[in-house]
Amino acid sequence: MADTFIANAKVDDLRAITRSLLASGSPNLASAFTTAARSRLCQTNAKCPPNPSTLFAIRQNDGMVVPTSQLNEALSRARTLYGAGMGFASLGVLESVVRATIGLRWEDVSELSDILALVDADISQAIQSSKEEIDAGRIGDLASARQIVTELRVAVRDSFVDCETWGGEFPFERASGSIEFWKF
Repeated sequence: MADTFIANAKVDDLRAITRSLLASGSPNLASAFTTAARSRLCQTNAKCPPNPSTLFAIRQNDGMVVPTSQLNEALSRARTLYGAGMGFASLGVLESVVRATIGLRWEDVSELSDILALVDADISQAIQSSKEEIDAGRIGDLASARQIVTELRVAVRDSFVDCETWGGEFPFERASGSIEFWKF
């Protein structure tokens, strides 16, 4: 019967029930939940980075750069990964997003600048998740984890240089600081 309920319940109801169950259950329940979530995410290849060329589009009527639904999907995927304790995998997704911004132009106050501020916060959250991943001993390939961090560091630095060339406001200040001061 529980499977019938799960198959037919609304997403908001499942979300509320899951939160309630995790909040009221034993600490082992939350741990088992995140373990199952990580297993599922590995099975579905959720850590696959998005195609950077599909994350942004140029609006025809005014030439403004706008986020696409693929960007929203990529950010949701990154949040799912770091929320399940797969911080390094989420950094790979977020690195693709940062890399896709290089060469774009945006207004200081715009839909895109607001989204990029969220990406900046996501990177900081993903770094925290990565630190917890290290502390929990869940890093199987330390060299690959370091490579992901290096690639993100380079993408953020390249974005900074790009913003300076056109006088734009650099959107990844917090991420830049978090990455530069992370001793990993």
